[in-house]
Amino acid sequence: MPEPPNAEQKIKALLQSKSTFDQGFRLLMETYQERLYRHIRRMVINHEDANDLLQDTFIKIYRNLEGFRGSSGLYTWMYSIATNEVLTFLRKQKRMPLQGGMDGIDQQLSADKYFDGDQLQLQLQKALQTLPEKQRLVFNMRYFEAMSYREISAVLETTEGALKASFHHAVKKIEHYFKKIAV
Repeated sequence: MPEPPNAEQKIKALLQSKSTFDQGFRLLMETYQERLYRHIRRMVINHEDANDLLQDTFIKIYRNLEGFRGSSGLYTWMYSIATNEVLTFLRKQKRMPLQGGMDGIDQQLSADKYFDGDQLQLQLQKALQTLPEKQRLVFNMRYFEAMSYREISAVLETTEGALKASFHHAVKKIEHYFKKIAV
């Protein structure tokens, strides 16, 4: 969910002046880094990869703030940058398959000192990894971030109808995954 408009307006105001730009950027990072990290982490699983991608995201945000036109919300714009960073990373990772497949994901999450989920959350993460990239992304944004289809549409630059279909398919596949492991 985006910050209340007054927080975003304060950040935008600070970023407009050279004398307060650094203060504005620090406030932007403090305000959004946790949510952006969670978004990235749900897609890439690994804490170190998520941290690296978060840093890359903030570098891109910093470099491109002058070009931010304000046609979308600041949060939506930053979320788009983070999402593109994640998608680029995942495409590169596809060329290098995860050793051990689903067992590799299980081991990676179980060994990760930053993963604080229980067995059900672990199973959900494994189910999410079986989804196609776009369905996983839409599911994460809708389910975990509680973003509206309109907000997701702005981030992913696709229609709300397509997003609803992707979310529906993702939910059905996750349900199927849990039914299959319950047998």
